[in-house]
Amino acid sequence: MNKPIVYLGPTLSREEASKILDADYRDPAKKGDFLRLSHASDEKKCIGFIDGVFLHDYPPSPIEVYHLVTRKNIELIGASSLGALRAVELEKFGMKGIGKIFQLYKNGIINADDEVAVTFVQDKNILQSEAMIDIRFNLFLAYKKGIISKQTKKRCVKIAKNIYFPFRNYEDVIMLTQKQFPSIHDELENFRSYILKNRDSLKARDAIKLLKYLKNISE
Repeated sequence: MNKPIVYLGPTLSREEASKILDADYRDPAKKGDFLRLSHASDEKKCIGFIDGVFLHDYPPSPIEVYHLVTRKNIELIGASSLGALRAVELEKFGMKGIGKIFQLYKNGIINADDEVAVTFVQDKNILQSEAMIDIRFNLFLAYKKGIISKQTKKRCVKIAKNIYFPFRNYEDVIMLTQKQFPSIHDELENFRSYILKNRDSLKARDAIKLLKYLKNISE
């Protein structure tokens, strides 16, 4: 069996991913990528689907992914971003989903595409915005650590959700929340200091889970 194919973009750096799994890493999946794979040779392939395009091009549609996942020689695993969304849609046809974000979509706790959508510099896969799901995650961690109150967490989430996804970033979320709720200025300043040093990513955590799964089944 050939190396696993992994569609990976800004969620996790290639350098970090390569330390976990020796794979054929490809840019975020776009329309036509999976159709070409489904028409390739009959050799068995494991494919990890993490990132796909949102604004830069058309993403692989559910029907395109369906044609790939129903091939007998293909094992397709999705996680973290567009891969998690497609895994929920196509699980009954054999696509496997991994990670917390997949479970959140599957259980209906989140349901919007913009929860995982980001913009990024295509050639370098550098983030230009923050995923809503990661903003939620970091606000939750800050709340659990006593940096902000539960009410402040909820206010920040609401403000962030109302920002169009290509423009979401922590500085604007903090600034707009301060403007609307000036009484929580100190808490928000504490969060600003916290996020500069402690930014985490649920998307990256799930991507790592997928890579480790692929490593286990490839050995």
